[in-house]
Amino acid sequence: MNASPPTDQRMAGLTADQVARLQSAARAIRDGKPDAAMRQLAGVLAEAPGHPEALRLQGILHNRQRRPDAAATVLRQALIAAPEDGLIWNDLGTALAGSGNMDDAVEAWRQACAHAPDFPMAWFNLGRNLQQLGASAEALAALERTRTLAKDLWPAHVLAGDALAHLGRFDESASAYRAALALHPACGDAWRGLANIKTVPLADNDLAALERQLARGDLAEPDRIALGFALGKAREDRGDHPQAFAALAAANARMHALASWRREDFRRHVEQVLAGTRALPVGADADFGHEAIFIVGMPRSGSTLFEQILAAHPQVEGASELPDLEAVLDDESARRGQPFPHWCAQAGASDWRRLGQAYLDRTARWRRHAPRHTDKMPGNWLYVGALRAMLPGARVIDARRDPLEAGWSCFKQQFYRLPHFACDLADIAAYARDCMAAMDAWQALAPQAIRIQSYEALLAAPEAGIRALLAFCGLPFDEACLDFHRATRSVRTASAAQVRQSIRRDTARAAHYGALLDPLRIGLGQPAFA
Repeated sequence: MNASPPTDQRMAGLTADQVARLQSAARAIRDGKPDAAMRQLAGVLAEAPGHPEALRLQGILHNRQRRPDAAATVLRQALIAAPEDGLIWNDLGTALAGSGNMDDAVEAWRQACAHAPDFPMAWFNLGRNLQQLGASAEALAALERTRTLAKDLWPAHVLAGDALAHLGRFDESASAYRAALALHPACGDAWRGLANIKTVPLADNDLAALERQLARGDLAEPDRIALGFALGKAREDRGDHPQAFAALAAANARMHALASWRREDFRRHVEQVLAGTRALPVGADADFGHEAIFIVGMPRSGSTLFEQILAAHPQVEGASELPDLEAVLDDESARRGQPFPHWCAQAGASDWRRLGQAYLDRTARWRRHAPRHTDKMPGNWLYVGALRAMLPGARVIDARRDPLEAGWSCFKQQFYRLPHFACDLADIAAYARDCMAAMDAWQALAPQAIRIQSYEALLAAPEAGIRALLAFCGLPFDEACLDFHRATRSVRTASAAQVRQSIRRDTARAAHYGALLDPLRIGLGQPAFA
């Protein structure tokens, strides 16, 4: 297999003037001058139609302009003339991913790696996207190749750390994060990764390094926020609870300043969803969608633990947090020209069956090795009414934890989707109330399909709780579910380290913070700390 040709070979067949114009086009793309780049490229292609390097640059320009379909078209034309050019395959992968065609994008990056085995960005793109798709072991292999080829590419170290953490290899994961920090000491993603290995305290020198970096005046805001959350973890590890709270409050305030979550608007939306989906038609086939087990509810409420237990069963694949349910509903909203849930009353049983089939088609890859899969997207609690109409045979588990503990755990965790309720204690309380009220209403309507699973109850009596959970899902008891922490699957959430351990009962932390959490307590209807 051949590596991509060097620059002079890439320009083969062009005159010196055409080469100069292509180089000028490349600089214009780099400098964000698309009109100038297009003029140069159009001129060269008029004189040398089908030249692969000119077409490749045109594809890059289309990608930069967020025109992935146009990019894919010209890049495929380039491959006709240069089918073994790894750089073209790499750019085609970017275009295909931009248009949502991830299977073909991954195959394009595989071709890029095959034809340009010494080109680090091809391996990086392959690894990064395999990691996002949940293929952590294959992703790690590609990322390790990237790290070998480009030792100074700190994002590759971070992503390798993520993949290693998801695979349960936490010592190696920490080493990868620290390799990134050696190159970029204020790397928020690397500090986030270290802090998310929640079963391992951050060391004294980590605390000193965090404080030293946070004292800098030139930190990018995302890095400063991530370092603030890591500092909160380091302080809590030492029992410095007031200082931990101060660090976390400051980081959350910065997150809140980026995008404010509005609790009143959200409550109105929840009320609209409940009203619009409470009485939807349920399909005649009561087993349709039996393949799917949804785990919903407040984040940080034990959902990863429940998924790990179920995924230890030979009939279940743990798919983690899938975007597919919301995506199907968003697509239908776009098709109808109305936001969810306003179109729900016009949808009939056949429409809901069609949407359910769309969900099953989108998630089919998670059932290649087992007949059923989990979908552990906590926020799907908002869509349970629609979910019941789409997939009447699905089972829904509401992960229900002491809301004070769950809420405080949310406040400590950096979430990346903004605006987010977890940046403010009163907002957390409002979100928790809405979530619990909605799930109580859904469960009352369909108790056979929706289970409110207490986190604390399962910790207190694990075997009884696990047997009941399996029975609710229609799964025969399997001893492997009692040893869930031995499972080797990829776990792609902030609880990856915790669910690699046997059940711990000492998970409560809120009492250490006393009256500092009173806004959360009062918002939940609990008395202030005495």
